[in-house]
Amino acid sequence: MTRQSGWADRAAGVLLGTAAGDALGAGYEFSYPGPDLPIGMIGGGPFDWAPGEWTDDTAMTLAVARVTATGADLTSTAGLDAVAAGFGEWFDSHPKDIGNQTRQVLGARDGNAAAMTRTAQQVTGRKGGNGSLMRTAAVGLAYLDDGPGCGRAAQLVGALTHDDERAVQACQLWSHAIAQAVRTGTFSGVRGYLDLVGGQVADFWARRLDEAQSADPQSFSKNGWVVHALQTAWWAITNAGEQGNARHLGAALELAVRAGGDTDTTAAIAGALLGARWGASAVPAAWRRLLHGWPGMSARDLVRLGLLTARAGRDDQLGWPSAPRLSYEGCDTGREPVRHPHDDGVWLGGYDAAFGGDFDAVVSLCRMGAEPLVADHIEFWLVDDGWAANPNLSFVLNDAARTIRELRARGRTVLVHSVEGRSRTPSVAARYSRHLGGDPRDVLAAMPWADPNPQLWSVASGLDRRYAD
Repeated sequence: MTRQSGWADRAAGVLLGTAAGDALGAGYEFSYPGPDLPIGMIGGGPFDWAPGEWTDDTAMTLAVARVTATGADLTSTAGLDAVAAGFGEWFDSHPKDIGNQTRQVLGARDGNAAAMTRTAQQVTGRKGGNGSLMRTAAVGLAYLDDGPGCGRAAQLVGALTHDDERAVQACQLWSHAIAQAVRTGTFSGVRGYLDLVGGQVADFWARRLDEAQSADPQSFSKNGWVVHALQTAWWAITNAGEQGNARHLGAALELAVRAGGDTDTTAAIAGALLGARWGASAVPAAWRRLLHGWPGMSARDLVRLGLLTARAGRDDQLGWPSAPRLSYEGCDTGREPVRHPHDDGVWLGGYDAAFGGDFDAVVSLCRMGAEPLVADHIEFWLVDDGWAANPNLSFVLNDAARTIRELRARGRTVLVHSVEGRSRTPSVAARYSRHLGGDPRDVLAAMPWADPNPQLWSVASGLDRRYAD
């Protein structure tokens, strides 16, 4: 199957979107936020989460992703056993929150996936909770080019804790949709799944999807149940504003939270598909800087695991995203940084400057290694090319400029850099100038070596009004 342009950004967005929705909804769990209540990554809630801390939804997703990031096959005994072990490791960490059904299964586990699955089959009563659907993000990501494998893996991973027909179908539908979104940059996989399965299963979910798109979320308010959880996520995605641009991700996640009930889970479910559609570049830096949780990970770790999963455990030719420090051999990475013409607390330079100099914060516009830099290190997904290679271009430029302003408001001395500091750096600096009310052309005067991509510069400087948001 063909992966269309921008697929790596979208792959990186799957786990990131999951965690963003999860942490956004955590502070509102079991409540029903009114239309006038601001929605933010505030923490708190019934389990007293820290701002930006993800819950069991992302933690269990990561137990799967840590396996898929090695290239392991989730349909194999070894792969499933590794996932089961990851669930056990998380359970033994004494998490603040864990679903009743999952607690029953993990509390009685016997060491491997087969035993865990048998325990899940023995659970009585209502077994169709949303706990398997909330963690399915990594499944779709691991089987981007293997539809049958994706369906089988979704079934097996879900069945580790949830022995329920509708839960299996929901996981298969959403995993398929995530894979399709990463490949194509569309939501077509949601309805596309119905064409694959046909029959009564397709009829059931077609009715539920139709209801989700047209009805009020009170019609599917019991979103602890897997069917209503999926409906809530799809309602938020299809009814949120900003449908045609990257702001749709944030708008839809906010709407998922406003639906109320199991807000962290429904927003996590929505976030996985939104991240697959819009990419890591659509997740605001303000959220990414806050994200953290079990097992001691941050947003950068989610991007790394997502990319490795999509690449079957392999780094790219530069060693990204796993190498401690990337080697840009043949590039002029040692450019001496210069001051921004409209803010002498902002410096503009190349890759090497990120590893030296008296900077309190670093804004990276290129691929970086895993080596830690300063505490305030924020990366932006920006390709040194035009808008065709950067579908979220204006969003990213504005997000970077806002982030620089926020860092400066906190008294930080900020380095903005790319590989050579010739194209992406002056472009972001130009957008920052516009935020300050300055003339973007002054940036080129301050950086005589600058040679920005014409389309990138046109959007950044405001000459291209199609991308002036």
